[in-house]
Amino acid sequence: MNTDLKYVPKDFKSDLEVKWCPGCGDHAILAAVQKALPEICLERNYKHERFTFISGIGCSSRFPYYMNTFGFHGIHGRATAIATGVKVANPKLSVWEVTGDGDALAIGGNHFIHAVRRNIDINILLFNNEIYGLTKGQYSPTSKLGKVTKTSPFGTVEYPFVPGELVLGARGTFFARSVDVELELTKECLKAAARHDGTSVVEILQNCVIFNDRTHSEFIDKEVRADRTIVLEHGKPMIFGRNRDMGLVRTGYKLMIVKIGEGGVTEEDILIHNAHEPNPGVHMMLVNMKYPNYPVALGVIRNVPDSTYDDNVRDQVNEIKKNAKITSVEELLHSGETWEVK
Repeated sequence: MNTDLKYVPKDFKSDLEVKWCPGCGDHAILAAVQKALPEICLERNYKHERFTFISGIGCSSRFPYYMNTFGFHGIHGRATAIATGVKVANPKLSVWEVTGDGDALAIGGNHFIHAVRRNIDINILLFNNEIYGLTKGQYSPTSKLGKVTKTSPFGTVEYPFVPGELVLGARGTFFARSVDVELELTKECLKAAARHDGTSVVEILQNCVIFNDRTHSEFIDKEVRADRTIVLEHGKPMIFGRNRDMGLVRTGYKLMIVKIGEGGVTEEDILIHNAHEPNPGVHMMLVNMKYPNYPVALGVIRNVPDSTYDDNVRDQVNEIKKNAKITSVEELLHSGETWEVK
């Protein structure tokens, strides 16, 4: 650890005016990222210039302008493709993609699932406000069934994506979830993502105060959050509730809520969270928990080591170079069947 790399959040703030709507959850996420990066630098021995932020189109995609780092503002849905190219071209960079539920999961959906499948060493921050905010309130791939919007005046008839389920279905190795109002939790999820070697996806549930206000309020509002969410920590029992007396146990293929102290249930009976379990079965149950039947799972849900695309490409290139019989372009052009045109 290089103790000389003592950056502060201000080192990662640009001099541009932040132009998100007052009350937008993006403000809190920006603050969490700028708080996390100095700690990541200290922990990972990173210098300031190692970071680059890539975005597509949407309110969240203004993010690179507000960061004092390298950055690239791409086109709609293509942030993942650009981030992939940046990482493979320069593996030493710490690449962070900032995208929204529309940008990543609609027009960018194919890029998203294949980056996850390939396990490219990039960090994807998926801002989920369940609406298209920049284009003024159309329903998105994560909008709730029946949601009334400008493009669904009688309510949507589509079942929404669950981002965590999509990540696990694409063989994802890292998935975490936070909420915009929990800066410390978001910061810890970002630090865990930075440690992970492979594609990390951090879904951040956020509020669009203009077009989808309070969409997560039934479990995010301060007065109910402790009883309606559960913050998971690897190696610790899945306990939640204002009084820390509720927990999760596994019964067959389902999770069940129990109350500690009732029916002979003790803390020893509560399921221990294992984020490193290769089998995604319990992780899939956790990402799919929804209020009111279950608390919404937050924190690092899955964190499994595996080989990465960028490492595999590097190893393949090195192996081919080591055994290659052709060592120059001239040799390549004169290899195989050749002839002269007179």
